[in-house]
Amino acid sequence: MNYTPLPLSFYEQPTLELAQGLLGCVLVKETEEGIASGYIVETEAYLGPEDRAAHSFGNRRTKRTEIMFHEAGRVYTYLMHTHCLVNVVAAEIGVPNAILIRAVEPLEGLDLMKERRKGHPMKNWTSGPGKLTKALGITMGDYGRFYTEPPLIITEGYNPPEIAAGKRIGIDNSGEAKDYPWRFWVKGNPYVSR
Repeated sequence: MNYTPLPLSFYEQPTLELAQGLLGCVLVKETEEGIASGYIVETEAYLGPEDRAAHSFGNRRTKRTEIMFHEAGRVYTYLMHTHCLVNVVAAEIGVPNAILIRAVEPLEGLDLMKERRKGHPMKNWTSGPGKLTKALGITMGDYGRFYTEPPLIITEGYNPPEIAAGKRIGIDNSGEAKDYPWRFWVKGNPYVSR
């Protein structure tokens, strides 16, 4: 497949719009073993300074969150309970917003994904933020890159027929932020995390 990265200008849209705009796009990772990719089918937006659920709440700037203060279209990876999770940096420089990629639908590199997610049925290869990074081979080494340059890129995919929105997952200790409807998914897609 010929993968042409989306231009940086794609990422220069309001965070909540970008979180929905990413649905249907293709996340592609090149590794020494080959290429693995999937359609993005679920995202969660985190709106930085005012969002209690965001790592950058109150403009918290740490070694981990530093990249969130950079240009939109960069890769923000972090570890959560030994799982690497991958985000898209959003908003203008200095405004630390990010969009978590929660689930993808496998597209290319199925043998690689099967090997990396050994013992799991295909439906469970990429149906969660820690699962998809394992299946695609995304690591902490991808931190800070641009999604416009290999080995980790986002390309055009399809326009989802219907997008659903609801509460984000796993942020129960974040006050009123736990109820914000900032999780978006391709309605009816079997790879959505829940």
